[in-house]
Amino acid sequence: MAKVLAVCVSTRKGERKRPVEAIQLRIDHGIVGDAHAGNWHRQISLLANESVDKMREKGLTLEAGDFAENILTEGILLRTLPIGTRLRVGETLLEVTQIGKECHSDCEIKKKVGICVMPAEGIFAVVKKEGTIRAGDEIIVEAQA
Repeated sequence: MAKVLAVCVSTRKGERKRPVEAIQLRIDHGIVGDAHAGNWHRQISLLANESVDKMREKGLTLEAGDFAENILTEGILLRTLPIGTRLRVGETLLEVTQIGKECHSDCEIKKKVGICVMPAEGIFAVVKKEGTIRAGDEIIVEAQA
């Protein structure tokens, strides 16, 4: 079963996110209280713990939110999902809008070990059904493009 390991937010762009108990999602907005919220195609970022494990193997001690991801997952290969895939996450519905991203400056992680998984393996989504997401919520691939 795919599930949410942690949910994270930050009040400013360009910084690590901090784990919280729950996040509230709104259509045409994203996560209430998160710096990346807004009516655009990257409202929510997701990263698989399996991707983070690749970085841990390089000797890094990493926590949820260290890659500025909103949702840390387990048991789903996020980077293989096509754009347009819909994910039921707890009581919400997300639609994948982007796989990976271009980093405009090297993050602290890349400076330390020479690579970072977020640009290649992180995904982005928009909110299609509002609600709350918490650690432990199940993730179901509802439809693929």
